[in-house]
Amino acid sequence: MNLMAQPLVPRDSVYQLQTGREIRLLALGLAANGAALLIGQGQSGLTEAQIAQLDPQSINAFDRGATRNWSPKAARLSDLTLLGTVGVVGLTGLPTLRQKKWFTVPLLYAQTMLLTLGTVDIVKEVALRNRPFVYHAAAPLSEKMDRDARRAFFSGHASVSFASAVFASTVFGHYFPVSKLKPVVWVGSLGLATTTALLRYEAGKHFPTDLLVGAAVGSAAGWLVPRLHRPRAGSKAYSMRVTPWTNGVANGVYVQVALP
Repeated sequence: MNLMAQPLVPRDSVYQLQTGREIRLLALGLAANGAALLIGQGQSGLTEAQIAQLDPQSINAFDRGATRNWSPKAARLSDLTLLGTVGVVGLTGLPTLRQKKWFTVPLLYAQTMLLTLGTVDIVKEVALRNRPFVYHAAAPLSEKMDRDARRAFFSGHASVSFASAVFASTVFGHYFPVSKLKPVVWVGSLGLATTTALLRYEAGKHFPTDLLVGAAVGSAAGWLVPRLHRPRAGSKAYSMRVTPWTNGVANGVYVQVALP
């Protein structure tokens, strides 16, 4: 059977936009990214003396194998597969541009990316976990001493890839619920995201735990943002409250999301 025999005609009223909610989501994402930049001010890389004292045996057994990996080629390939997952979002969302509210999918994806990247960067700047290649003898000293070598946890590539894959597959399923292409989108996009994560491991950029957490956080964001915008008959089902807080020592933002 030809999967493309039926034209892709998107459903109407799949997502419900609310100006206040959209502004809050965008503002929260921008604030998270801004906070990451502020936290990262003044952070420095490892010194040569610190690198010389590193011991792979200090890494937990589950992650330790990553310290034997170093591959610039795999790192470059991971950038390409990452772009591939982003490209899937564009391809699956393209038919929705025919609608009156053509900006809905781009807006939801922008929110997803801002929230994902903001979360990733804040945690990276706080955790300051060394990348696996820092323990590898063949890796150049200049790269080991670079500030980015201390930003392993958790994986931005895995987060963005899985956020894009789950977002594209979820949105495609909502707009085209009877399409026979849904399994193709899910398998293809998640396959690209998984390949990206494996390449980051092979490159010596991340430990398995970095990749697993990145995949979980990205998948959650890719699923939550579209779901948050799904209408529910007879009820304002989806709501979000964002409240700043402080305890005199630390500051933060409390986010409460109500789902059906």
